[in-house]
Parts: sequence; C-alpha cells; structure tokens
Amino acid sequence: MTDPTTGSVDFDLLAEPRLVVEPGVAARVSAVAGPVLQGMGYRLVRIKISGEFGCTVQIMAERPDGTMLIDDCEAISKALSPVLDVADPIEKAYRLEISSPGIDRPLVRRSDFGRYAGHLVKIDMAVAHQGRKRFRGMLGGVEGDAVHLRRDDVRGDEDAEVLLVMEDIADARLVLTDELVAESMRRGKLAEREMKQNLGIKPPPPPHAKKSDPTKSNAPKAKLKLKPVKKPAPKNTKEHRLAADRLRRGEIDPTEGD
Repeated sequence: MTDPTTGSVDFDLLAEPRLVVEPGVAARVSAVAGPVLQGMGYRLVRIKISGEFGCTVQIMAERPDGTMLIDDCEAISKALSPVLDVADPIEKAYRLEISSPGIDRPLVRRSDFGRYAGHLVKIDMAVAHQGRKRFRGMLGGVEGDAVHLRRDDVRGDEDAEVLLVMEDIADARLVLTDELVAESMRRGKLAEREMKQNLGIKPPPPPHAKKSDPTKSNAPKAKLKLKPVKKPAPKNTKEHRLAADRLRRGEIDPTEGD
C-alpha cells in the first residue's frame, strides 16, 4: 500500500505472486507485461484474450492498495505498447486494452482475500472440496494456506463454514453488492486525494464554502460622513402666533407692504 505522507510503495505487496495464472498465449503476454507493470509501481491482476474486434488483449492492473485511476491506465498503455510491439508475444494483430479490475473484481493474491474479508464472493475450485467445486458466501479472510468462507448456498446437511485451499482455487470473484460499491467509491476517493497530494495539487474548496464575487472588491469600504442638514425654523413660533392674533383683531392691514 502507498504511504500518503511519503508516496512510498509497499514493495512486498508489489512483488506478491498471483495464485491464479493464465495458460498459453496469455502466459506469454503476462511474462512481458508483469515486469513492466511492477517497474511502474503496479500489479498485474488478470490477462484476458478474446476475439472481439478481431483480437483484444485486456490487461487488468492495479496499485498495491487495490485502486486504479484513468490516469494510471493511460500511463500503462503508453509504456507497455512499445514493449509488446518489440516482444511480439501474439503473432496476429490485436487491440490492447488496459483496465482496472472493476468493482466485482477477481481475487488473485493472498492479500486480496484478506483485504476483502466481509464481502460476498463466488469461488470455483480446480480441485473439488468435499465433492463440490462451486461455492458462494461471505469471505472470512485467510487462515494459513486456506480461505475461510461462510456459505449462503448450503443444501441439506452440508457444512456452512468451509476452508478452501488457495492453491486449489481456479477462480474467485467478488459479488456486486451495495456495500461493495460503497467500499470501492471510498477507496477511489482516497486514491485520488493521495495522488493530488503527491503532485502538490491544492484540493478544491468544500461544496458549502462561499464563492466570492469577482466583480466586488474585498477591500473594506470607507464610511461616508454626512453633514447634518439645518432644518428651517417651524412657522408656529411665538412671534408668528402674536401677529396672527393682531391680524384677526384688525390691528394689522393684510395689504400692508404690497
């Protein structure tokens, strides 16, 4: 797993061998792709060769912590394509496809079974266990050289708790559940945050943060000092009232002064 503070890689996880390997042509591709991926800090998960679009070589890869971003896929494709062209492990033309293992991913290493303990899984055995080759249930982690499974497909008097030898497993894959989706999203967000920290990219502000208006200045506004306006004296002063009384008594000629 990568240390988010230093960006260092756990080389034990990086070099951990796979329990399930491909035969034939896929094995030749694996022999070329595996060392390149490891040198870049990634782990090979699975190689699948299909007849889609003529011939498609799908290479699943991941970081040691089990995450994989789009930028990782692009970097691997750019580095691996010329190496495969030179090694030429496939005699005909093919289309290279780099992908993450996906949410309902295959489990191919011992650490995978430990990391995804508590999730639902389907297991196909290369060697039958108690006369049965297919199992489904809750993954309980690793015990010695075996995987603990609490079955949810028990019939009759079959044992609900089983230990399956890892070397006898032909294929193991997570079953898509709400819990698995939530866990995958959490891992993806942590990986993206870690990558931005390592690149020195400042994280975006939280969604609840206020956005400033670029048209408005953040400088403190000066307060305007308003001069007091001198109000006119009211017209009901004592002098005016006495003049009005004299006018009513006829002591003042209203036309005087015209």
